[in-house]
Amino acid sequence: MLVEGSSALVVGGTGGLGEATVRRLHAAGVRVVVADLADDKGKALQEELGVRYVRADATDEESMASAVDVASREGEFRAAVDCHGGPAHGGRLVGRDGSPLDLAGFRTTVDVYLTGVFNVMRLAAAAIARTAPAGADGERGVIVTTSSIAAYEGQIGQLPYAAAKGGVSAMTLVAARDLSPLGIRVVSIAPGTVLTPAYGKAADRLEAYWGPQVPHPRRMGHPEEFAALVQHLCENTYLNGEVIRLDGALRFPPR
Repeated sequence: MLVEGSSALVVGGTGGLGEATVRRLHAAGVRVVVADLADDKGKALQEELGVRYVRADATDEESMASAVDVASREGEFRAAVDCHGGPAHGGRLVGRDGSPLDLAGFRTTVDVYLTGVFNVMRLAAAAIARTAPAGADGERGVIVTTSSIAAYEGQIGQLPYAAAKGGVSAMTLVAARDLSPLGIRVVSIAPGTVLTPAYGKAADRLEAYWGPQVPHPRRMGHPEEFAALVQHLCENTYLNGEVIRLDGALRFPPR
């Protein structure tokens, strides 16, 4: 569906998954708008690649609406990719001291990782719906969200994050059905362990721990593999309403 000269919005586009996606789509000739809160990284990408950077918070209606508006003006708005991150609170449902898991932390995690995705999805869908249909299938565009394999086998202490990502997975088919009359597809990627630059000095330790647990290939994932799947999801018009695991057949153990 993505054609050279069309526009795409990448929310969280300065992070590991997001930056790889920005670079991949830009290389394919797409006019990319990066929406994030990391100004230095966003401006650096803008200067290097010529993409547009917009400061926007996925959970904020006004700033995200502005980012969507920029993407709509950059070209035929065909794709929105949401891979934003943020604070994730965790802990056992009942701690060793007998105290219940913090409610405020749960709400914050769900707000960032579920409500934020919903906000991006609804605003992007409304804008893409105003784009003229194209191609043999009469498609207008696609929305790609980011879930996690934690949605299926969350680990001990991951309850808020698993709940939020489970919500992202659950929204996928419903949103695809809601948007089908408009010719807009919705697909989600559920990554396993992906080695991003954000891990810094801990990268080698994490690779040594997680790599041997992945059936094949025995390593953590690369952001470029996520980006390659995003591009394929944008181009393959028969992929719709599905959550695709990208995990090397990894299944999270309890801890």
